[in-house]
Amino acid sequence: MNKRGNNLVYSTDQGRLCPDCEQPTDRCRCKANKAAPGGDGIVRVRKEVAGRRGKAVTAVAGVPLEGLELLGLAKDLKKLCGSGGTLKDGVIEVQGEHVEKIMGHLQGRGYKVKRSGG
Repeated sequence: MNKRGNNLVYSTDQGRLCPDCEQPTDRCRCKANKAAPGGDGIVRVRKEVAGRRGKAVTAVAGVPLEGLELLGLAKDLKKLCGSGGTLKDGVIEVQGEHVEKIMGHLQGRGYKVKRSGG
């Protein structure tokens, strides 16, 4: 909980707010203070269909980036694939089946990439 004691996480003027510093999430001051995500250093790419009414989504998990860098990578991958997508809980989701294209792009950036389930 933040110092002021309220739990404001959304403002109609500014959109989603960080619950700690109460700044818009794109200008969050506490993101830089958070530790880098842990993991085994392997980026896992998979196709997901479950819970999406049969529509495929390519999920990218385990990227050793955080905050604005991860958002930038998500934007690059969406642009590469020419489709929409989102970033949810550290997992990049790109609409459509783009596993091979994304794996090649990430390998070109120097990441160790594996195809996982699905």
